[in-house]
Amino acid sequence: MRSNPERRTALVDAAIEVLASDGARGLTFRSVDQAAGVPAGTASNYFTNRDALLLQAGLRIHDRLGPDPTDLDQPPSAEFLTDLLRLLRQRLTEDRTGYLALLELRLEATRRPELQEALTTRVRANLDENVQLHRDHGLPGDPLLLYLAMGGLMLESLTLPGVLPDNALEQLVGHLIRAGRPTP
Repeated sequence: MRSNPERRTALVDAAIEVLASDGARGLTFRSVDQAAGVPAGTASNYFTNRDALLLQAGLRIHDRLGPDPTDLDQPPSAEFLTDLLRLLRQRLTEDRTGYLALLELRLEATRRPELQEALTTRVRANLDENVQLHRDHGLPGDPLLLYLAMGGLMLESLTLPGVLPDNALEQLVGHLIRAGRPTP
């Protein structure tokens, strides 16, 4: 296997593009090579098989969609929480391809136990980190409810634009802050 980290990352990013545009069934070494603009056979030099490529794409998406640590430097408040969720929406909207590829990977994980295990581990770690951040910052509302609600909001916004009103995020956060009690 080749070990050029920049080339490997470019191939994984190309795989994410293919997943978003063509779905998991369209992801082949050939399609990744074409999307990355590299010679045929390059992806197969970096990944032992398609499963390895899917796994790396799943891990990379979370890196691409993760927050900037400087966004977390504010005093706790409902406004800070709303700002964090707006930044999340902005990141997911700006990297719509990454989010759509993640949805494809989640569906594919229902058929591939290793991928499911890896994504479950990564998503669970992200959720635990978000809940801890929520508690450490003394933010209002229930972090699990916010997580689930934001997932639904982003699914609607990025797959069926125009279904939700423009102020859906603010409405959602307001309701959840007023109604939510932190889970133990």
